[in-house]
Amino acid sequence: MTVIDVHTHMFTTKWLELLKKEGGQYNIQTRPDGQKEIFRGNTPVVLPQKGHFDWDLRIAHMDQAGIDISVCSLTCPNVYWGGEDVSVQAAREANDNFAQAQAQYPDRIRWFTSLPWEYPQRAVEELESSCTKGAAGVMVLANVAGRSLTDPMFAPIWAEIDRRALPVLVHPTDPPGVDSMDMTKFDLSWSVGFMFDTTLAITRMIFEGFFDQYPNMKVIASHGGGTLPYLVGRFEKGDEVELASRRQMKRQPTDYLRHIYYDSITYDVRSLQYLISIVGEDHVMLGTDWPHWVHDTKGAFANTAQLPQGQMKKVRAGNAAAVFGL
Repeated sequence: MTVIDVHTHMFTTKWLELLKKEGGQYNIQTRPDGQKEIFRGNTPVVLPQKGHFDWDLRIAHMDQAGIDISVCSLTCPNVYWGGEDVSVQAAREANDNFAQAQAQYPDRIRWFTSLPWEYPQRAVEELESSCTKGAAGVMVLANVAGRSLTDPMFAPIWAEIDRRALPVLVHPTDPPGVDSMDMTKFDLSWSVGFMFDTTLAITRMIFEGFFDQYPNMKVIASHGGGTLPYLVGRFEKGDEVELASRRQMKRQPTDYLRHIYYDSITYDVRSLQYLISIVGEDHVMLGTDWPHWVHDTKGAFANTAQLPQGQMKKVRAGNAAAVFGL
């Protein structure tokens, strides 16, 4: 049976060197275990691994795990740093690397483009270039250097993504305010902050009528949607008591939760089963988060194996094949 991984990441050495030189608040610190980690100020962001830089190692991991196709993306802090020219340079570096990998492994690799979102015209240009090179979708962090994804400045980018009906992976990063919320220790910025970042981003989209404005794109909410499925009752009650004059969405909140897509990265089969019970078996796709320190390739297979056979086949491949046209 075919297996498609829609949430898995790569860096490039040149991208990392550019971040070190032009990353501003982003810096490299050494952990107590000796590993070098990317921080924003004193907030841990991501821990680069060998697999982030080695496509041959990725293919070997895919072969060993039983993954047929990986839809790869640059992860946080993506390219939202360094000013306009640096942001564009970082995006092109990553996207060209992905395109080369797909050319080398045409049956195994697909990719999400990264865009310099803070510079909409340049972002639209990079989107066009990336699609020409074979990009299968778009990667965006749940906040763009602190800006909400529904900020009007991003409207030209969203309009072009919607026109192309592309899949969009909404991936968290450290949310604004992590320092004041005391999330810098124990990796709370990852375990709690990342979930908060995705949840808030998608909730804004729902309540601001974003999916009515852009109905063609296929948004994928990372890490099982954060806490979105668990909040379904609060969303419905909140909409019930909302003032009619302030209401912007055309449907019920649950309708939008069932409109978007999710990956399976929950680390617990009970969470995965609950997610499917809320959003439906047609809207969840397998993800591993490989090669992050916290990746869960074994769990992705073990948890989906506990689903009914039909659900397992859809989550492991069928849904992604439909979304990405594979």
